[in-house]
Amino acid sequence: MLPLAWLFCISIAWADPPSVPDTLQQRIAACTTCHGVHGEGSPDGGFFPRLAGKPAGYLVLQMQNFQHGLRKYAPMEYTTRLLTPAYMQEIAAYFAAQQVPYERKSVPSLAPDLMRRGEQLVTSGDPSLKVPPCQACHGKQLTGTEPSVPGLVGLPYDYISSQLGSWRTGTRASAAPDCMSEIANRLEPADITAVSAWLASQEVPQDTHPQPAGSITPPLRCGVLQTQGGGA
Repeated sequence: MLPLAWLFCISIAWADPPSVPDTLQQRIAACTTCHGVHGEGSPDGGFFPRLAGKPAGYLVLQMQNFQHGLRKYAPMEYTTRLLTPAYMQEIAAYFAAQQVPYERKSVPSLAPDLMRRGEQLVTSGDPSLKVPPCQACHGKQLTGTEPSVPGLVGLPYDYISSQLGSWRTGTRASAAPDCMSEIANRLEPADITAVSAWLASQEVPQDTHPQPAGSITPPLRCGVLQTQGGGA
């Protein structure tokens, strides 16, 4: 005769599993846990970026890059490894459609000349380093460009600087020719600090939608722009 405790465990095992609502919000809980319910970004730190309002093509490309090992971050690699192309499109469409307020993150205090250097690189580039301005691809208002160049405005300092660092170290990559890797490796460490701080300190424009497709002419040959992709 089985002990009573065993009978209880068997009855629990045979019981119907708890019902989980089959909704997109439930299915993307792994995304929203870090990036916010509407993709607004992590409220407590700067390393989980905003997804809301970014071009859907960009979001799909980044999930594919994690899936294929071009971007290195174990939780995202695990989360994306079994996603189908159709499911990636569904997730991307949800976050691209979200319009929620931006939350300003802290920015390190830099000397005025370093902030001016950041502004120069973003708006004019540096021909001596063969670095084009960020605005050349990411749009005049830095809100991105359809179909898949992401916005930079409103991103936290920590995230921008860490991603530029990832392009330099090869823990983030994209289709060849990898223009973002080329640009990041032409910058000095102080330039990365300057660009990240200047971008993170800018006011978010009233209209945060990406510029329309075809509104930019890329200044460099860029593999992802020849297919569907984007930069930072």
